[in-house]
Amino acid sequence: MSERFAIVDIETTGLSAGLGRITEIAILIFDGQQLVDEFVSLVNPETPIPYFITKLTGINNQMVAGAPKFYEIARQVVELTDDCIIVGHNVRFDYSFLKAEFKSLGYDYQRKTLDTVSLARKLMPGMPGYGLGKLCNALQINNASRHRAAGDAHATLELFRRLLSLNPNIAETSKKSALPAKSLMVDHLPEVPGVYQFFDGSGKLIYVGKSINIRSRVLQHLANNQTRKALELRNNIEAVDYEITGNELIALLLESDLIKKHQPLYNRQQRRALFNYALYHYYDEKGYLCLKVGKTIEELLPDYSYTSLQQAREHLFQLTAQYTLCQKLNGLYSSAGSCFHYQIGQCLGACTGVETPSNYNLRALDAVERFHFDHDSFFLLLKGRNDDEAGLVRVVNGVYIGYGYIPLADYHPHSETLEDYIIRRPDNRDVRQIIRSFMRSAKDYKLLPDKKG
Repeated sequence: MSERFAIVDIETTGLSAGLGRITEIAILIFDGQQLVDEFVSLVNPETPIPYFITKLTGINNQMVAGAPKFYEIARQVVELTDDCIIVGHNVRFDYSFLKAEFKSLGYDYQRKTLDTVSLARKLMPGMPGYGLGKLCNALQINNASRHRAAGDAHATLELFRRLLSLNPNIAETSKKSALPAKSLMVDHLPEVPGVYQFFDGSGKLIYVGKSINIRSRVLQHLANNQTRKALELRNNIEAVDYEITGNELIALLLESDLIKKHQPLYNRQQRRALFNYALYHYYDEKGYLCLKVGKTIEELLPDYSYTSLQQAREHLFQLTAQYTLCQKLNGLYSSAGSCFHYQIGQCLGACTGVETPSNYNLRALDAVERFHFDHDSFFLLLKGRNDDEAGLVRVVNGVYIGYGYIPLADYHPHSETLEDYIIRRPDNRDVRQIIRSFMRSAKDYKLLPDKKG
């Protein structure tokens, strides 16, 4: 056998290559007969490691503080894996993190790949499960260092040896970017809430979506020929990746985060197609801050975006009432004199000059700059990715902090340790709108308000 394999396992700060960083890497070079080289190293991710990741892997911030940064080991990784097929258990996870790290350095890292999960499903049918832990238990493969790169890599190597014994020509199934045929794309997809990602033939991310049933939604994409854009997207899909979130809200937040960071081609097209209306603000000749709903103008940054004119006007009416703004200044009432709300005492008189611009604009700015919640600071407790955990979303002083997952064994509604499980994510108007809309329409969550801030 002439092929060389690089069995790779990595530990990371999170579950998405688009948002996380590598904290540990193990590469075992295998010639099909024996282990010929090995590289294991902690990696300084240059970002804090979330508490729940430390609890899972045992890798903490102190351990990686003096470790090399990825750029310091990048050349070694390239040279070590040259002319090798990357082998991993759920290889797209490890490979996507490697590609993301190299992309940040301006290098296009490309290797053939083999996935021991897919191979085990094909060559070892009827196993009790195909996670690395369950396969190791069933096959009596020792792994004394679970969730550490070296331990999992050596366990994967032993699994790969056994798979090779069942099919010595296993390498022939690999392709440049580990891209499966379209007919096989959905075989491994779960029927649970989460985020899915589409990649083209070069491994480039072209679309991010969310669904309460990942497999069903991907099948819809692959069968969609209703529009030219849908057909174009379908024809360009060469690989599917996913991340289970356990609930719709975290799926929505992760989807928004990934789209903002990567700006995939077909998400940009979709945003132009879906968000046709927007809310803008401007100052009139008297200095009053006015809100206006209209068609989306691509060159302008809107305060909020909407899928329909009705949705936009309903939100503007809501903001006008909530912040005691003037219907006339916001284009919701037309008259030569005062607005209707002033006549019934629900407007303070900006339309007649009774209220000064300086006083009025404080509330108007609040309406466009902060998306308020009924409670300033709170956790949302949600369904987790399995029966042993719960999902968390954190808001402090009206600002979105991030999300995470907590084992039910560690959960207490008044415990300050809830904060330890939160992965910090950027705050913006879109995520506040997502959370507010979810809280208004959904029932499958629990609100845990606090007095912080």
